[in-house]
Amino acid sequence: MPRRTRDSDRSRVARHADTRTRGTASRFLKVTGIVVAIVLTSALAVAAFVVVDLVNRMGDGAVTLEDAPQVEPPTIDAYPGEFSMLIVGTDECGEVSTGLLGERCSEADGGVLNDVNLLVHVSAEPRNVTVVSFPRDLMMSTPECTLTDGSIASATDYSAINEIYQRAGLSCVAKSVTDLTGIDIPFAAKIGFDGVMEVTDAIGGVEVCIGGEGIRDEQTGIDWPAGMRSVSGIEALQFIRTRHGVGDGSDLARISNQQQYMSRLIQKIMSDEVLTDPAKVLGLANTVVDNIEPSDELSNPIRLAQLAISIKDVPFSDFAFLQYPVFVDPDDEDRRVPDYDAAETIWAALRAGQAVQITGDVTTNEGVELVDPAPGTEEEAPQTETPSTDAPATDAPAPRAELDPSISGQTADQETCANGRQN
Repeated sequence: MPRRTRDSDRSRVARHADTRTRGTASRFLKVTGIVVAIVLTSALAVAAFVVVDLVNRMGDGAVTLEDAPQVEPPTIDAYPGEFSMLIVGTDECGEVSTGLLGERCSEADGGVLNDVNLLVHVSAEPRNVTVVSFPRDLMMSTPECTLTDGSIASATDYSAINEIYQRAGLSCVAKSVTDLTGIDIPFAAKIGFDGVMEVTDAIGGVEVCIGGEGIRDEQTGIDWPAGMRSVSGIEALQFIRTRHGVGDGSDLARISNQQQYMSRLIQKIMSDEVLTDPAKVLGLANTVVDNIEPSDELSNPIRLAQLAISIKDVPFSDFAFLQYPVFVDPDDEDRRVPDYDAAETIWAALRAGQAVQITGDVTTNEGVELVDPAPGTEEEAPQTETPSTDAPATDAPAPRAELDPSISGQTADQETCANGRQN
């Protein structure tokens, strides 16, 4: 006769089955937790190694800026308040550019000129960014500067801005620009030919626009047809160096073309194509670290991140690229001297933290042409009912500072094309 199963037996069987299930689930969760912990620990270790490596590499050869304002230590947060940075581009050949440019580098006399000088100013909230380009042939006075070895470079009454780095280094360029503009500069960096090429490569190239007859410039080896062109590596360097192939062939025309490049570079870096690609972001960080000579306060990659966070939400319409206003030097038609009165409209805007309103042309020397739709050609916005007077008032946009009409430039939301010429 079959043995009856007592309720207690059934209860015992059920409890054993439940215990085995819970035991298996518990072991699974423990193993999963260990795996997750290992992954997180490994990720943190890798991140820590990357940060330490970047800090060590950036700290090598950092330059102390004489008389620079004191700033707070960097944090992973937006920079508190306004700040300015000087970016100096030199005609210095590195290993890559020497191999590509050959004769241009081998025939250099050993001096390093700061041919590109950009003052970048970021306002406090609401944020806006103003980038001022100084012509390389700008004649100006320079202050007495202390060199890295403790010796003194004498003050000058009349020197070309692009000779300051060769004579007295990055700190003296920053100090001279502060004297000229009245804008304090806590951060500065120098970049050479290799850096320009490798930064562009790190983000997958920059698409630029070539108009006019196309660009043919034997000095830089360019023979490109009109149209859109993605440039990287040596082509990026050729594009920003070409002078005889754009506008009237002057350095001022070249500056306008460089502003087109910078505008499109900013658009590319801030696009989802770059910002959402961790490999590109890390590659860009490594490239910047390997290719700039920073000032002390810029030698920490956390500081770079802090400054980047400060501008990540600035609309392209509030990125302005301006050309420092000048007159022809009465003593040398190939040189330029400051137009102090016109320039004061820039510095007044920066001191007030205002976005600027460019009233002049996109270029003063035909370097680029504006390709935005002409006024009145856009489709009209649909008509809407007039809002009730009882509707809550909205914040009006902050007023813009109107610049002197002699100041040329563009905003990052404007489309310009190089006004190409056949040299």
